[in-house]
Amino acid sequence: MVSQVKSITNILEQVENEWELSESDAMLLLSQKDETIINKIRQSADNLRQKQVGNTVTYIINRNINFTNICEQHCNFCAFRRDPEQDGAFWLSIEQIIEKATEAVKKGATEICMQGGLNPQAKLEGSSLKYYQQLIRTIKETFPQLHLHAFSPQEIQFIAREDKLTYIDVILGLKKAGLGSMPGTAAEVLDDTVRRIICPEKINSQTWLEIVSLAHRLGLYTTSTMLCGHIETAEQQIKHLSQIRNLQKTAINHNYPGKITEFILLPFVGKDAPKALKNRVQREQPSLQDTLLLTAVSRLFLGKWIGNHQPSWVKLGLNGAVEALKWGCNDLGGTLMEEHITTMAGATGGTCMDVKTLQQAIASLKRPYQERNTIYGISQS
Repeated sequence: MVSQVKSITNILEQVENEWELSESDAMLLLSQKDETIINKIRQSADNLRQKQVGNTVTYIINRNINFTNICEQHCNFCAFRRDPEQDGAFWLSIEQIIEKATEAVKKGATEICMQGGLNPQAKLEGSSLKYYQQLIRTIKETFPQLHLHAFSPQEIQFIAREDKLTYIDVILGLKKAGLGSMPGTAAEVLDDTVRRIICPEKINSQTWLEIVSLAHRLGLYTTSTMLCGHIETAEQQIKHLSQIRNLQKTAINHNYPGKITEFILLPFVGKDAPKALKNRVQREQPSLQDTLLLTAVSRLFLGKWIGNHQPSWVKLGLNGAVEALKWGCNDLGGTLMEEHITTMAGATGGTCMDVKTLQQAIASLKRPYQERNTIYGISQS
């Protein structure tokens, strides 16, 4: 035990001094159960956060718009999707989307985050790409100041498949219409043995990585995420982090005009998830302690490559997200204004957060706060 504590202490000291954490050392950190050692890991992650990005905690004023929950896929963690004629199915009109964007602008939003189900009916003149471009253009023509953070790699693949286009054609077509950046969702866990169980109809790991790397090469920033706390092992979590780190290394080393702006852990909420996965996990709400340790190890593992780390207040609750700010996170996310996907799975964190509440939560840690824009510049709003 003494030798292991000494080994962990040496690892943590090296990582704080810009040494890159290996997969095996990350596994060692993630396997710890002793509270004293876990606190050392927390402190190192917090020290590295302070060294890399300082004490200021950022947030963004944004609105989440899920334009449809009609989806051809059947992911085993998703309580959001519906069939076209099923109760609760919806597909927002352009007018409804503009109405939501208008409300967001009145509240000071600088970003619209837009994602939806894979709806084969979502076409304009027989083209899926034209429909998605119309969503973008209508918002940008009405509110040119808004940054559109939209469409996951899964949605890119869906459009390409429906229209028989290349991923490059789709990304450039969306960018030309006014797309500002892409969410790194649909990553779930980048291990195909896990994906075959939790999301068997989704793109595989390699396709997700390919599309995100193409987005970077073509000048779009993306986020990165991991769905954690379900059936995945610690080894699979570290493998996921390793692939995210390598993706960012490629973008930076090749001087791509786009890169990953942030990493977000998305703990699994099982309360109202489909029974196939819910019965295997047997946990209705995320484990805060497990998530916090993974949060700290993620900061240490991603090191200098990805400086911004964000917890999910929707999944952890605001108190849990604030606690994560002591474990290596430096951003508290967005106001969202409405959130459906996680809430429909049974999350209790809420669907909207006002700016004052976010600011007070950050101030409770005696750390300064700052509004940011989507790519982590200082917001001018």
